[in-house]
Amino acid sequence: MIPRPVVPGFHPDPSVVRVGDTYWMVHSSFEYAPGVPLYRSADLVTWEQAGHVLARPSQLDVSAAPGSGGVTAPTIRHHDGRFWMVTTNLADGGWQVLTSAEDPLGEWSDPVRMPEVRGIDPDLAWDDDGTLLVSYAGFGAGGPAGLVQQAVDPVTGAALTGRRRLWQGTGGRFPEGPHLYRVGGLWYLLIAEGGTERGHAVTIARGPSPAGPWEPCPANPLLTHRGVESPVQNTGHADLVQRADGSWAIVFHGVRPRGASPQFHVLGRETFAAEVEWVHGWPRLGEWLTPPDGAVEVADDLPGSAWVAPRRFPGELLTRVEGGWRLTAADPDPASEDLAFVGRRQEHEHARFRATVRVDGVGGLTLRIDARHHLDLEVDGDRVRAVAQVGALRSVLGEAAVAPGEDVVLEIRTLPAEGHFSSTALAPDVLVAGLAGAGRCTELGRLDGRYVSTEVAGGMTGRLGGVWCARGELLVRSTAYRGADDPAAV
Repeated sequence: MIPRPVVPGFHPDPSVVRVGDTYWMVHSSFEYAPGVPLYRSADLVTWEQAGHVLARPSQLDVSAAPGSGGVTAPTIRHHDGRFWMVTTNLADGGWQVLTSAEDPLGEWSDPVRMPEVRGIDPDLAWDDDGTLLVSYAGFGAGGPAGLVQQAVDPVTGAALTGRRRLWQGTGGRFPEGPHLYRVGGLWYLLIAEGGTERGHAVTIARGPSPAGPWEPCPANPLLTHRGVESPVQNTGHADLVQRADGSWAIVFHGVRPRGASPQFHVLGRETFAAEVEWVHGWPRLGEWLTPPDGAVEVADDLPGSAWVAPRRFPGELLTRVEGGWRLTAADPDPASEDLAFVGRRQEHEHARFRATVRVDGVGGLTLRIDARHHLDLEVDGDRVRAVAQVGALRSVLGEAAVAPGEDVVLEIRTLPAEGHFSSTALAPDVLVAGLAGAGRCTELGRLDGRYVSTEVAGGMTGRLGGVWCARGELLVRSTAYRGADDPAAV
């Protein structure tokens, strides 16, 4: 069976906790708001989005976040009757964000900040005496300082101790993403190392206390796909969870690259899961947990929980009006980080985004991976254009006439790359933009999917499709997303 993600599309850095019969999981959100998407599941295989942890402006400021900046690598835990989530906001200068809730479906508290905990990827664990320990990848004056740990007051965010160094892994670059667990009479330290690209890995050590000394697992790495022939690569950044029956599982992220060397991934880092067995006191990876394939179709859900915006909340851009939602322009540059854009993740290898809009100005539909890499359908007066934005270059691929001030139905679809060792076959997919109507779509332009991929754009996110406005206003009548990993289902 081909492994498939349990939470597909741009859901990196998973952290999971079980309370009763329900599993709760959070992910990085970077420059997008609301932040830290929250999912729940009864079986670790089928997940549904339950909202966001950082769901209101008083909890999250990413207004100064560059692409792939902002909120990274959260941890979710349950302690003393409360859910706790900690993450790093690299955009507002306050470092860690600690929030809690008795009910994860309700409102989470306004954040407690930890200005002395300077680093990324914070973990939460409580010692035997109830002291909160925050383990993280530290930053110092000279750059990364390795994996460190401090005791912290969860009420004030003040550090109660100085830094103490932890196990630094097996020699892979960028040791990060630490998680501490008490299993029996020992403490286990799970980390990511090797960088979040092809060398990514998960390793583990154990010791008699949260401070060590640490004994590395003789079978490290626990998980890696470096040099392995697999449709899933870049596997790492994991979290362990114990089921109610005593068995264990692990969640981790990975990518699904396609095309010819060096291959390209477009959906970002997605969340996968697998069984875990304990052998001689060490965890060992078992069978992957794989949900069934099938088409997903979602219509008219703007601005539901799946919708996000870069550097601001969707509610700052959208207004409910008669007949739809009005999106108001913010920056006239289609390649600006401050462009008025709201979108949802591409969660399948093959997808179709559609929007019915009326434009009083300039705007339309887009499929993007960041502000400078996207394929746009741009409505401007009596013309609609398919436009490719690749870095600083903006190129019109095709255009057609439309009736000014009337509704238009815009569609962007991803198609499989074709050919064998041809320029087309190098691509992960092909993006096609056009005008929809009368049961068909009139193509205006197509773009090699490499130009809307992480390998070209860089960064930590994945593709999103949505609506944008560079001048005036855009009235969004309806939206629709259909996706599947089988191209015939789209």
